[in-house]
Amino acid sequence: MTSAPAIGFEYRPSRRFRRWLALIGTLAVFAVALSALAPWQKLLLAVSVLLATAVAVRRIAASPVIAAGWSADNSWTLHLAPHEDVPATLASFRMLGSFVLLRLRTVERGIQVLLLAPDNSDADIRRRLRMRLATLQSAPSTTDP
Repeated sequence: MTSAPAIGFEYRPSRRFRRWLALIGTLAVFAVALSALAPWQKLLLAVSVLLATAVAVRRIAASPVIAAGWSADNSWTLHLAPHEDVPATLASFRMLGSFVLLRLRTVERGIQVLLLAPDNSDADIRRRLRMRLATLQSAPSTTDP
C-alpha cells in the first residue's frame, strides 16, 4: 500500500462561522429580554451573553495559524503569523458534513482549533482531509487499554 500524499493548505478563520456566532448571541439576548426574569437579572444575563459572544468571536478571529501541513508520515506543521513553523500533533477531529474541525496540539502554543468550512477552504482540500482522517478512524489502535 502506498503512503498518503502530504496535504498542505492556507488557513484563515471562517467569516461565516463568526457571523453565525454573532447571530446566536443576538438571539440569546432577545430570549433573555423576553424572559420573566427581574430587570436587573435580564441586564446582567444579557451583558454576560454579549461578553461571551464577543470573546468567542475575537478568539476565532485572532488565530495565529496562517497555514497547516500534514505530511505523509502523519506529522503536522503549523505556519504561524510571526513566520515560524511549529510542529503539532492531531489531538482530535470532527467531520460535520462539509466542515472539518481539527484540534492540533503544539508545545509552544497549546491547542489550536482549525475549522475548515466552505467559505475559508477549498472543497478538494476538505475532501482529501476527510478521506485521510477516515483512514485514521478505521486504523486499529496501537495502544493497550
